[in-house]
Amino acid sequence: MYKTYDLGKTKVRAVNGISLTIKNNSFFSIMGPSGSGKTTLLNLIGALDTPTKGKISINGKNLNDLSDKALTQLRRFEIGFIFQSFNLIPVLSCFENIELPLIVAGVNKEKRKKRVDYLLEKVELEAVKQHKPSQLSGGQKQRVAIARALVNQPSIVLADELTGDLDSKTGERIMNFLEKLHLTENQTIIVVTHDINIANKTDRIYKIKDGKLID
Repeated sequence: MYKTYDLGKTKVRAVNGISLTIKNNSFFSIMGPSGSGKTTLLNLIGALDTPTKGKISINGKNLNDLSDKALTQLRRFEIGFIFQSFNLIPVLSCFENIELPLIVAGVNKEKRKKRVDYLLEKVELEAVKQHKPSQLSGGQKQRVAIARALVNQPSIVLADELTGDLDSKTGERIMNFLEKLHLTENQTIIVVTHDINIANKTDRIYKIKDGKLID
């Protein structure tokens, strides 16, 4: 798989011939310095971008063959995203931020409440479920973001530098929550990071440099 960007007269191969098979229920990290291609690779796996050459298949579906509508459905139901900057909606409560993907998916109110309350308990946020994001700490915001990413029970959860805006102690705690949820939710979780301490929390580490996997 390749992803090339044209920058004037220069071509940059952000992903340069990566071949990777991901087993169900995997929990691994992709490590590399800035500019190594790790975020581009994550965006390709998450159907946020398309490869210049090669293909990506998720659960037997070749992403190259899917329409825009089908790709949207794939991202909505089969892929969960956790971002460094949390991306919470300021006017919604903790509960409502987690609930929103279920509303979009058309899940009824009773099932939504049951699923959100279950995840709030898992990430230990029951006491602040009516708080707005502005009332939460950075670690609490990221736990809301994790619960939101998992609420639709997607096949794959992609975490891009999820501890980048947190201190090391809070970051370690966040990874402990993610590890616990991986064991109970049985989802494939891919963590992109430049921090070896975060990577060591996962079952396997892939290293990327100049768009190639080197380990």
